[in-house]
Amino acid sequence: MVGATAKERAGTSGPAQGPGAPRVMRADARRNHGRLLAEARAAFAAHGTDASLEDVARRAGVGIGTLYRHFPNRHALMSAVFEDAVSDLLARSRELLDAPQPCTALVEWLRAIISHASAYRGLARALMSASHDDGSHLARCSGPMREAGNALLLRAQESGAVRPDVSIGDLLQLTNAIALAAEETPDDPALADRLLNLTLRGLKP
Repeated sequence: MVGATAKERAGTSGPAQGPGAPRVMRADARRNHGRLLAEARAAFAAHGTDASLEDVARRAGVGIGTLYRHFPNRHALMSAVFEDAVSDLLARSRELLDAPQPCTALVEWLRAIISHASAYRGLARALMSASHDDGSHLARCSGPMREAGNALLLRAQESGAVRPDVSIGDLLQLTNAIALAAEETPDDPALADRLLNLTLRGLKP
């Protein structure tokens, strides 16, 4: 990293060193990491995902260089901020795999995605753009989501409730588009549900 000393590099949260061995952060680096995440969550919730990273760093009490040592770009920071939400969605997908009505389970999970994406202005747009960039931190984060959604979709297709030519990639893009439309129309809180219901009508055989 340009301008970083050996001591600074030793305290960063970068890629794993050696197979399966996560890099251990020093105590001060862990504190910085935690403060940056907390301030980023607050900033993204208040101002959207385009919030100033300089302000995030300042509120966390560190310089912008420290922020970039922990999170090399905005998508890396966004991915870390939304990690808890992704974990919740993955856990919910596993629960819904045992639901008696596969199509209802799929719809419930898609509705949960819309709800999470709507919590941060700009997230839906970022997720849609990241789907075309396999190297993006957000795109890598979406892999487990695709697997989870595909399992629910396959159950719905096997039950005959959803057409066999529907792909999870297209379905997630539609879901993000619905979240984006709802974000752009805050005075119509029922819009997301209406659009989701319209989408689902097109999924039926």
